[in-house]
Amino acid sequence: MAKFLFTVWPYPGHVNPALAIAHALRDRGHEAAFYTGNAARPLVEAEGFRYFPFRKFDGARIEALFQKRSAHFTPRWQRLPNAFAAYIYGVFRAREIKAVLKEYLLDTVPLQLEDLKAAQMDCRPDVIVCDASLWAPILVLQETSRVPVAVFCPSAACYLPGPDVPAWGRGLPRPRNWHMRLRSKLERQLVSWLSADFRAAANAIRREHGLPPLRISVTEFTGQMPLYLVPSTREFDYGRQDLPASVHYVGPCFWDKPNDEPPPAWLAQLSPEVPVVHVTEGTIHVDEPVLLRAAYRAFANRPVQLVMTTGRHRDPVELDLGPPAPNVRVERYVPHSDLLPRTAVVVTSGGAGTLMKALKAGVPMVVVPDGWDQPDQAQRVVEAGAGLRLERNHCTPERLRAAVERVVNEPSFRENAQRLAAGFARYRGPDRAAELLEGLASAPFVPPQPASFSTAN
Repeated sequence: MAKFLFTVWPYPGHVNPALAIAHALRDRGHEAAFYTGNAARPLVEAEGFRYFPFRKFDGARIEALFQKRSAHFTPRWQRLPNAFAAYIYGVFRAREIKAVLKEYLLDTVPLQLEDLKAAQMDCRPDVIVCDASLWAPILVLQETSRVPVAVFCPSAACYLPGPDVPAWGRGLPRPRNWHMRLRSKLERQLVSWLSADFRAAANAIRREHGLPPLRISVTEFTGQMPLYLVPSTREFDYGRQDLPASVHYVGPCFWDKPNDEPPPAWLAQLSPEVPVVHVTEGTIHVDEPVLLRAAYRAFANRPVQLVMTTGRHRDPVELDLGPPAPNVRVERYVPHSDLLPRTAVVVTSGGAGTLMKALKAGVPMVVVPDGWDQPDQAQRVVEAGAGLRLERNHCTPERLRAAVERVVNEPSFRENAQRLAAGFARYRGPDRAAELLEGLASAPFVPPQPASFSTAN
């Protein structure tokens, strides 16, 4: 029996996939525990896993950090008149974005280390399964405590840079020819140059713990952990062949409710003769409900069944979506495992959880990306032929209705979504992740080589 400590941010899109893997590990006879924020504690403990808290954070601080991060990654550049203006805007915002990321990713590392020292002493894990954006285990703990770290990427695509993908953040197409690859390479070099002071701050933390400096970005360095898990498929992630051997695509890892919880009773009242359109902005959306309002105005009193979810943190009444309509149902949360088999099309802001659940169910999408990694995930849906992408500032009721009608009426979108679903099923998700983690727990410890590794070639 091995012991695994999951270190994750307390957001559903991070905690729920980790819970799916933790269940698979427990089914194989191992122990799993969680280090995360207080918001996730009821869920973790209800599923029977041990909980170690963010003692140095309070809930308000975590929420403030998340809102600041989200606000700075909302793609305001989409509203600019042309691509060149957008590019210049992005360069000038780099300092502002870096400051936010530093506060979110790096300034929290000493606090994480204080917490994790106590957690390690208590549970003595054989492996730390680390959220790709919670950096204390990656930057320090693996080398100082000699406990192997497995990185878990909470996105539908691998974060590591390389020639097979464009730079993250703007949802650019897959590089298909020499000039697209050249642009991608130049952008990676620009990102490296702009992030030199960010890397220096990471190295200052490492120096305090007697560790050698990184000559690559922290994101690249995550690829040198002995195991890097991506809850997606290589096919969906542009068929990448530019990744280190540590990276494994395991397929979607889902948990959305206890196994013994019955479906909501009202789902049985949905008519199989009228298409169900499901609209969601994710579980922790903090901006104005632009997508929900556009969807309500597009489909209220029309021949569809509209099921919208606001997230558990938002009261549907307070969002003022519109007057009651007989074909519209608004809930805080509906388990996708219950709803998606009845759904014709999903309209989403592009969060990894919703996106991958829809594709695993073979349901096509209209994606209206908001920020962070959502534009890049939306573009992968488009290039897979499984849906359409509509920019947020273009999301009028008329355009949204036209996009949904096209996805529902053109069979190719559902056919491609079902093709991806068949591929996802071959990867086995949490079971495959558990097998790889089990192997890591029994393997000899091999320290990373921070000065010699780079994927940005």
